[in-house]
Amino acid sequence: MSWVSGAGGARRPPRWSALLLLGGLLLLILAVSTGSVPVPLRTTISALWDGLLGRQLTPLQTIAWQLRLPRVLMGLLVGGGLGLSGAAFQGLFRNPLADPYLMGVASGSALGATAAVVLGISFLLIPLWAFLGGLLAVLTAILLVQRSGQLPTSSLVLAGVVVGSVLTSMSTYLLISQHGQTRTILSVTMGNLAYSDWAQLRSLLPYALPGGLVLLAMARPLNQLQLGEVTAHSLGVPVERLKWVLVLAATLVTAAAVSYAGIIGFVGLVTPHLLRRLIGADHRLLLPWSALGGGLLLVAADLVSRTVVRPSELPVGIVTTLLGGPFFLYLLRRSR
Repeated sequence: MSWVSGAGGARRPPRWSALLLLGGLLLLILAVSTGSVPVPLRTTISALWDGLLGRQLTPLQTIAWQLRLPRVLMGLLVGGGLGLSGAAFQGLFRNPLADPYLMGVASGSALGATAAVVLGISFLLIPLWAFLGGLLAVLTAILLVQRSGQLPTSSLVLAGVVVGSVLTSMSTYLLISQHGQTRTILSVTMGNLAYSDWAQLRSLLPYALPGGLVLLAMARPLNQLQLGEVTAHSLGVPVERLKWVLVLAATLVTAAAVSYAGIIGFVGLVTPHLLRRLIGADHRLLLPWSALGGGLLLVAADLVSRTVVRPSELPVGIVTTLLGGPFFLYLLRRSR
């Protein structure tokens, strides 16, 4: 696979894009309708309309509007952020195996959330602790390798892996030492959309949306970076500044996603990898399609997680790992 394909002229959107958009819309409606209490399709559509207009809702409409729609939108936003960050990191490191958790964000967020539970912090403040933990993990990795404002990408990856391993060990120690709170800690960190509501959705947007817009705006210089740092610099790309912007913006989006939904594996790894095979490596298309694909993938995985063992639920992180792991191994096998 060529990592410089698409660095020139922009490709036209694929012919199947309209079908994917239509299928995505149908998936969102199906996800709102399906659950332990089925909501008829007509009731679901009327609930969306009446909820937007602020009208009085019936009990079934309340389930669709107040419980399921925020969860579906949270999945769309979190999965979109992971897919977008994964595509940006894969382009920055020029490595199809890079994912949003490469810099230690997941480990830092897990440690922050675990520490909040152990210290008895209010449940409403756990996402803030997780968010700060993820940011601190990445900043620590950056401080370990940056020299005179420069970020050597190879050293940055190694620092992120080491920092993540240390923080994971600390989280494991806290988990083992707090027997009575193990279930709470696991429910917060293993990847779960069950606690999503409108308030969480509104509080996530100020973090995820600005970082996502910055990443989308970096598509053209990210294309030029695929030609190599020396060539990109000769084309007028401020390479070191680009690295800082990409790392910080992707970290902001990833930390926000993990802080509200826990650690959800493979969405940010598989989605950009698959879409790169379908539409090429032009980041002007790859970044937005990775965001959409990651969001729809997580919504579909969450739908499976809350229906396969009804009336109980599986953490959505387990579903994405069980589905994404073998699929990614299949992609690697085909690429050989």
